[in-house]
Amino acid sequence: MNADSIPSGRVQKAPESFLTPSGIKEVFAEGKKGRRDFIRNAFAAAAAGAAAPMAMAQGNPVPVEGGDPNILNLPEHAVGLGQGVAVEGYGKPSQYEANLQRRQSPGLTQTTQASVSFAPLQSLFGIVTPSGLHFERHHQGWWDIDPSKHRFMINGMVKKNMVFTIDEIMRLPSVSRFHFIECGANTATEWGNVAVPTVQYTHGMISCSEFTGVPLITLLEMAGADLKNGKFVLAEGGDGSSMTRTIPMSLITSGEVIVAYGQNGEMLRPENGYPLRLVVPGVQGVSWVKYLRRVEVGDKPYAAKDEAIHYIDLMPNGLQRQYTNIQEIKSVVTTPSGGQVLLDKGFYNITGLAWSGKGKVKRVDVSTDGGRNWRQARLETPVLTKALTRFNLDWVWEGKPAIIQSRAQDETGHVQPTYQQLRAVRGTRSIYHNNAIQSWLVQENGEVKNVQLS
Repeated sequence: MNADSIPSGRVQKAPESFLTPSGIKEVFAEGKKGRRDFIRNAFAAAAAGAAAPMAMAQGNPVPVEGGDPNILNLPEHAVGLGQGVAVEGYGKPSQYEANLQRRQSPGLTQTTQASVSFAPLQSLFGIVTPSGLHFERHHQGWWDIDPSKHRFMINGMVKKNMVFTIDEIMRLPSVSRFHFIECGANTATEWGNVAVPTVQYTHGMISCSEFTGVPLITLLEMAGADLKNGKFVLAEGGDGSSMTRTIPMSLITSGEVIVAYGQNGEMLRPENGYPLRLVVPGVQGVSWVKYLRRVEVGDKPYAAKDEAIHYIDLMPNGLQRQYTNIQEIKSVVTTPSGGQVLLDKGFYNITGLAWSGKGKVKRVDVSTDGGRNWRQARLETPVLTKALTRFNLDWVWEGKPAIIQSRAQDETGHVQPTYQQLRAVRGTRSIYHNNAIQSWLVQENGEVKNVQLS
């Protein structure tokens, strides 16, 4: 099927979204110019094509022979008295940003109690996800728990069992760190040969926040944990699913794992585990146990229900790959991306996000011709370990079909694979841990669609 015949706005089966290498149209090769000249010339060319005295009003060009009325006429906000402090006391976004929301995927089975919402990556800036747009994944719904009644317990291979209140935990020395959290099933629809329309649905089960709390190792040492023979910790949540996950002690003794109560400068939101959750940097989100009520120190993996039958990978030889916790190197272009439209030829800033559960992102390359040629993108600071990293690349679109991709590399040398490379190792029956390169097709009319290269 021709790429131009791919319908938009709804879920498509993969055979209707696949392109063969021979089907990729050539895109122009960009000259090696200095960045300032590159941008200046791109905008000069665009301005030359728009020399007529026209402006845009609600998406339609209108004549402005006497000048732009939005400049010549003082608006109400420039001459009137503005509003006072918000009555609600808690700030809200502009009314003009009301469309920026977490959303349920159209590809998921709808229930009376939604379990997943996706962050709108296409509309976010920088690396921090606002708490109100942080993706959600619930196994038994979310709760708003009274912190005065919540307790956190430590038992197992310890000298003394301990119970903490939230107030007692918040009295201890704290740390604040930026980390990404990604659901192990992020980009699962692409594994399943389904091309959902936007980056919010393909990659939106990831967010990045500043988390504040007490290192778990501090609490274990207070309980006299056997750190020599205790090789693992079982973390248990307080919701109806009794979420339980095995955490290797090696991650905890490094000081990375946090018992967190704060997120982005305030207390955790209820949907993010208020009043207490585990933060396990670089590890799939299901191990970041919410409503944390207990940890138990043990000498072997626990094979809990959520790690024995869920969040495992079916390999080509028929065996299940278990305890695949680390989120491998991954990236995605968020603009231009599926569902967006390029309004005209000229300069565009290609931007996206990269991350690795193994440490810092070292490099991101971007292709506009389906992987034939690559250019190194700029990594915007700060570049933090096990956090989202923003990348940008200058690009001039000449109005021809283009296939945009990003390929990331982390400080350990791991490089993001193509689908062909990933499936050669993992087969075609997986659900979790898809870190393959994402492709966006820019059509001649400017519409951007989700495709996969076979």
